[in-house]
Amino acid sequence: MPYTLIYPDSYIRRAKKFLWKHPEIHNQYRKTLELLELDPYHPSLRLHNLEGRLKGLSSVSINMSYRIVLELEIQDREIILVNIGNHDQVY
Repeated sequence: MPYTLIYPDSYIRRAKKFLWKHPEIHNQYRKTLELLELDPYHPSLRLHNLEGRLKGLSSVSINMSYRIVLELEIQDREIILVNIGNHDQVY
């Protein structure tokens, strides 16, 4: 049973701006979202919990440079997308 991705307006704005600046990763981004829906624990996503001010959130990798920060709701099988960008931008 797949997870449901939730795209808040704030995330959509950030993602549009990010993808406009980085058109070369559109396919990687799309594949990351597809895999996230099917299995957020897939090893290639490198899902990990965050600490500090982002405690309670998790992160997955689009590639070695870019990340998606998200909130993972296990019981409801929902993934709320929070932020997108490079390591320094999202952390």
